[in-house]
Amino acid sequence: MAVDPDHVLRAAAALLTHKATATMDEVAKAAGISRATLHRHFAGRDALVRALESLGIAECEAALDAARLDEGTASEAVRRLVGAIEPAAGLLGFLYTENQLFEGEEQNAGWTLIDERISALFRRGQLSGEFRIDLTPAWLTEALYGLLASGAWMVQSGKGAPKDFQHMIVELLLGGALRREES
Repeated sequence: MAVDPDHVLRAAAALLTHKATATMDEVAKAAGISRATLHRHFAGRDALVRALESLGIAECEAALDAARLDEGTASEAVRRLVGAIEPAAGLLGFLYTENQLFEGEEQNAGWTLIDERISALFRRGQLSGEFRIDLTPAWLTEALYGLLASGAWMVQSGKGAPKDFQHMIVELLLGGALRREES
C-alpha cells in the first residue's frame, strides 16, 4: 500500500496543532502508518517540521491569493485575509512556536515573501490614511501572526467559539490599527 505524503503531513499537522510535543510514534499512529514508514518519509522530527513548514507556506500563499489584498479598502482585505487563513491557523500557530524555522541562515524565503505581501497591505492602509502611521507595517504583520496563533489556540482549547475566530481577530487588530480622528 502506497503512503500518501500529503495525508501524512495533514495528519501530523492536525495532531501537532493540538499537541505540539507529540512524538514521532504518535504522529505515525495519527497518520495510520508505522513509525518505520514515517521515518522513511521523514528522517526525524526536524524533517517533518520542515515539511510542515512548506505546507504552511503554501497554505498562507493560497490564503493571500484568495483574500485579494489589492481589492477594496485595506480593512476589507484584512477581514478577507483572516477568513481565508483561518483553516490553516492551527498549523501556523504550531509553526510560529518552532524557533528553528526562524533562526539562522536556513530560514525559508517563503516566509519573507509572505511577510512582504502582508506588510504591503498594511502600508497601503497607511498610505490611504486608513491605518495609523505610528505602527510600522512589520509590527502590524507580527501582531496579525500573534493574533492568528492565539485565536487558533483559543478555539482548539475550547475557550473560544470557532464562529468568533475571524470577528475577534479582525476587531482586535483593526481596533488598534485604525487611524482615529483627533478631537
